[in-house]
Amino acid sequence: MSTKRHQEQALLFVGVLYSSAEVFERNLPELENLFGRVLLRSPVMAWDHSHYYRDELGVPIFRIFIFFERCIDAALLPDIKVSTEELELRNLKDGRRQINLDPGYLTEAKVILASTKNYSHRIYLGRGIYAEQEYIFSKGRYLPLAHTYTDYRKQEYLDIFHQARRQFRELVADRKATG
Repeated sequence: MSTKRHQEQALLFVGVLYSSAEVFERNLPELENLFGRVLLRSPVMAWDHSHYYRDELGVPIFRIFIFFERCIDAALLPDIKVSTEELELRNLKDGRRQINLDPGYLTEAKVILASTKNYSHRIYLGRGIYAEQEYIFSKGRYLPLAHTYTDYRKQEYLDIFHQARRQFRELVADRKATG
Protein backbone atom coordinates (compact mmCIF):
# COMPACT_ATOMS: atom_id res chain seq x y z
CA MET A 1 0.00 0.00 0.00
CA SER A 2 1.31 3.45 -0.86
CA THR A 3 0.89 6.53 1.26
CA LYS A 4 -0.11 9.99 0.18
CA ARG A 5 2.87 12.16 -0.67
CA HIS A 6 3.22 15.90 -0.31
CA GLN A 7 2.75 17.73 -3.62
CA GLU A 8 5.96 19.28 -4.89
CA GLN A 9 6.19 23.03 -5.11
CA ALA A 10 5.24 24.56 -8.47
CA LEU A 11 5.88 27.99 -9.98
CA LEU A 12 2.84 29.53 -11.64
CA PHE A 13 3.21 31.27 -14.99
CA VAL A 14 0.90 32.71 -17.61
CA GLY A 15 1.73 32.72 -21.30
CA VAL A 16 0.09 35.80 -22.80
CA LEU A 17 -0.79 36.49 -26.43
CA TYR A 18 -1.99 39.96 -27.45
CA SER A 19 -1.80 42.45 -30.28
CA SER A 20 -2.27 45.62 -28.24
CA ALA A 21 0.38 46.55 -25.68
CA GLU A 22 -2.24 48.72 -23.97
CA VAL A 23 -4.49 45.69 -23.43
CA PHE A 24 -1.59 43.72 -21.96
CA GLU A 25 -0.50 46.55 -19.64
CA ARG A 26 -4.10 47.09 -18.52
CA ASN A 27 -4.42 43.41 -17.59
CA LEU A 28 -1.05 42.92 -15.87
CA PRO A 29 -2.30 44.45 -12.57
CA GLU A 30 -5.34 42.14 -12.79
CA LEU A 31 -3.02 39.14 -13.10
CA GLU A 32 -0.99 40.38 -10.13
CA ASN A 33 -4.21 40.80 -8.10
CA LEU A 34 -5.10 37.20 -8.88
CA PHE A 35 -1.70 35.55 -8.57
CA GLY A 36 0.66 37.85 -6.67
CA ARG A 37 3.91 39.60 -7.42
CA VAL A 38 5.81 38.97 -10.63
CA LEU A 39 9.06 37.03 -10.23
CA LEU A 40 10.09 37.12 -13.89
CA ARG A 41 8.77 38.79 -17.00
CA SER A 42 10.12 37.52 -20.31
CA PRO A 43 10.96 39.81 -23.19
CA VAL A 44 8.11 40.50 -25.59
CA MET A 45 8.40 38.23 -28.63
CA ALA A 46 6.69 38.22 -32.00
CA TRP A 47 4.24 35.31 -32.32
CA ASP A 48 3.51 34.02 -35.82
CA HIS A 49 3.28 30.27 -35.33
CA SER A 50 -0.31 29.90 -36.45
CA HIS A 51 -3.24 31.83 -37.92
CA TYR A 52 -5.48 30.51 -35.14
CA TYR A 53 -5.69 33.74 -33.11
CA ARG A 54 -5.53 36.34 -35.89
CA ASP A 55 -9.26 36.87 -36.28
CA GLU A 56 -9.70 37.35 -32.55
CA LEU A 57 -6.57 39.19 -31.48
CA GLY A 58 -5.59 40.96 -34.68
CA VAL A 59 -2.05 41.26 -36.02
CA PRO A 60 0.75 41.43 -35.23
CA ILE A 61 0.52 39.09 -32.25
CA PHE A 62 3.01 39.22 -29.40
CA ARG A 63 3.93 36.68 -26.70
CA ILE A 64 5.17 37.27 -23.18
CA PHE A 65 5.55 34.94 -20.21
CA ILE A 66 4.83 36.14 -16.69
CA PHE A 67 6.13 33.99 -13.81
CA PHE A 68 4.72 34.70 -10.36
CA GLU A 69 6.60 34.65 -7.08
CA ARG A 70 4.00 32.60 -5.24
CA CYS A 71 4.49 28.84 -5.26
CA ILE A 72 1.29 26.92 -5.86
CA ASP A 73 -0.16 23.48 -5.34
CA ALA A 74 -0.51 21.99 -8.84
CA ALA A 75 -4.05 20.87 -7.94
CA LEU A 76 -5.10 24.53 -8.23
CA LEU A 77 -4.42 24.65 -11.99
CA PRO A 78 -8.08 24.14 -13.03
CA ASP A 79 -9.21 27.02 -10.79
CA ILE A 80 -6.41 29.21 -12.12
CA LYS A 81 -7.38 28.45 -15.74
CA VAL A 82 -11.02 29.30 -15.00
CA SER A 83 -9.86 32.63 -13.47
CA THR A 84 -7.83 33.50 -16.57
CA GLU A 85 -10.77 32.61 -18.82
CA GLU A 86 -12.97 34.99 -16.80
CA LEU A 87 -10.37 37.73 -17.28
CA GLU A 88 -10.31 37.05 -21.03
CA LEU A 89 -14.12 37.38 -21.11
CA ARG A 90 -13.95 40.73 -19.31
CA ASN A 91 -11.75 41.91 -22.20
CA LEU A 92 -14.06 40.98 -25.07
CA LYS A 93 -14.49 43.61 -27.75
CA ASP A 94 -17.19 43.01 -30.35
CA GLY A 95 -17.39 39.41 -29.12
CA ARG A 96 -13.66 38.78 -29.68
CA ARG A 97 -10.89 38.23 -27.18
CA GLN A 98 -8.24 40.91 -27.02
CA ILE A 99 -5.91 38.83 -24.90
CA ASN A 100 -5.20 35.10 -24.58
CA LEU A 101 -4.06 33.88 -21.16
CA ASP A 102 -2.61 30.38 -20.87
CA PRO A 103 -1.62 29.49 -17.31
CA GLY A 104 0.70 26.68 -16.39
CA TYR A 105 3.31 25.75 -13.88
CA LEU A 106 6.87 24.58 -13.77
CA THR A 107 8.61 22.33 -11.32
CA GLU A 108 12.17 21.17 -11.26
CA ALA A 109 11.06 18.18 -13.36
CA LYS A 110 8.47 19.47 -15.82
CA VAL A 111 6.43 22.27 -17.39
CA ILE A 112 2.64 21.87 -17.57
CA LEU A 113 0.06 23.99 -19.41
CA ALA A 114 -3.67 24.15 -18.76
CA SER A 115 -6.05 23.73 -21.69
CA THR A 116 -9.78 23.61 -22.26
CA LYS A 117 -9.29 21.33 -25.26
CA ASN A 118 -9.16 17.57 -24.90
CA TYR A 119 -6.71 15.53 -26.93
CA SER A 120 -5.10 12.09 -26.69
CA HIS A 121 -2.06 13.26 -24.73
CA ARG A 122 -3.93 15.54 -22.30
CA ILE A 123 -5.02 14.57 -18.80
CA TYR A 124 -8.39 15.70 -17.45
CA LEU A 125 -8.06 17.69 -14.21
CA GLY A 126 -11.67 18.72 -13.58
CA ARG A 127 -13.82 21.81 -14.25
CA GLY A 128 -13.40 21.27 -18.02
CA ILE A 129 -9.62 21.72 -17.78
CA TYR A 130 -6.87 19.45 -19.10
CA ALA A 131 -3.14 19.32 -18.40
CA GLU A 132 -0.59 19.17 -21.17
CA GLN A 133 3.06 18.52 -20.45
CA GLU A 134 5.33 20.70 -22.60
CA TYR A 135 8.76 19.80 -21.18
CA ILE A 136 10.51 17.24 -19.03
CA PHE A 137 13.77 18.02 -17.25
CA SER A 138 16.50 15.54 -18.14
CA LYS A 139 20.27 15.70 -18.36
CA GLY A 140 20.39 19.24 -17.01
CA ARG A 141 17.77 20.85 -19.24
CA TYR A 142 14.13 21.02 -20.20
CA LEU A 143 13.34 18.91 -23.25
CA PRO A 144 10.27 19.23 -25.52
CA LEU A 145 8.05 16.20 -26.07
CA ALA A 146 6.49 14.82 -29.25
CA HIS A 147 3.31 16.90 -28.75
CA THR A 148 5.00 20.11 -27.50
CA TYR A 149 3.65 23.20 -29.26
CA THR A 150 5.84 24.49 -32.10
CA ASP A 151 6.59 27.79 -30.41
CA TYR A 152 7.53 26.05 -27.15
CA ARG A 153 10.23 24.19 -29.10
CA LYS A 154 12.09 27.43 -29.80
CA GLN A 155 15.38 27.90 -27.98
CA GLU A 156 14.21 31.37 -26.95
CA TYR A 157 11.35 29.83 -24.96
CA LEU A 158 13.53 27.09 -23.53
CA ASP A 159 15.99 29.75 -22.34
CA ILE A 160 13.17 31.63 -20.59
CA PHE A 161 11.97 28.48 -18.84
CA HIS A 162 15.51 27.58 -17.78
CA GLN A 163 15.91 31.06 -16.30
CA ALA A 164 12.57 30.71 -14.50
CA ARG A 165 13.60 27.29 -13.18
CA ARG A 166 16.84 28.75 -11.75
CA GLN A 167 14.91 31.58 -10.06
CA PHE A 168 12.33 29.10 -8.79
CA ARG A 169 15.04 26.93 -7.23
CA GLU A 170 16.53 30.02 -5.53
CA LEU A 171 13.10 31.03 -4.28
CA VAL A 172 12.42 27.59 -2.80
CA ALA A 173 15.92 27.46 -1.22
CA ASP A 174 15.44 30.92 0.32
CA ARG A 175 12.08 29.92 1.77
CA LYS A 176 13.55 26.75 3.26
CA ALA A 177 16.43 28.75 4.76
CA THR A 178 14.12 31.29 6.39
CA GLY A 179 11.73 28.59 7.59
